[in-house]
Amino acid sequence: MKDELIVFLTAILPVSELRGAIPLALLKFNFPLWKAFLIGITGNTLPCIPLILFLNLFEKFSEKNKILNKVFKFFKLRALKRKKLIEKYEIIGIYLFVSIPLPFTGAWTGCLLAYLFQTPPLKTFLAVFFGILTAGIIVSGILIVGIKWGIISGIIFGALIILILNFLIK
Repeated sequence: MKDELIVFLTAILPVSELRGAIPLALLKFNFPLWKAFLIGITGNTLPCIPLILFLNLFEKFSEKNKILNKVFKFFKLRALKRKKLIEKYEIIGIYLFVSIPLPFTGAWTGCLLAYLFQTPPLKTFLAVFFGILTAGIIVSGILIVGIKWGIISGIIFGALIILILNFLIK
């Protein structure tokens, strides 16, 4: 159970998220793919609900603390660099942003972007959750079948999710 907890906590962390948790589970702890994927997705999704609901309170709280304010502003400025993507594609932009498995493009930053652009909570959760799933498929695919097929599987799944999101948000 200790190994599962380590993977779960790795998935919760804002920098590693499932991009670090799934490889850790597969390569270090030799988890089966389904277990690595499930723990990674669950751990990465867990902080999204409080982030979506309470980032406004955290921002107000951080204004009173010099260190927290500096950290929040740092992440806010990084997120705002993706402003054009979100303004152009809205909820699909948040989904695309979260689904790219690179540092600082995950669920935490996606929730921050949605907060900054005042995206409704349910739409934010759907975009971020499906982005997490897509990133999980890409990371898992890269580890199991290689970069080319991992990316191709992510693109195929992503196209399907974009169709679903378009249907859900209209």
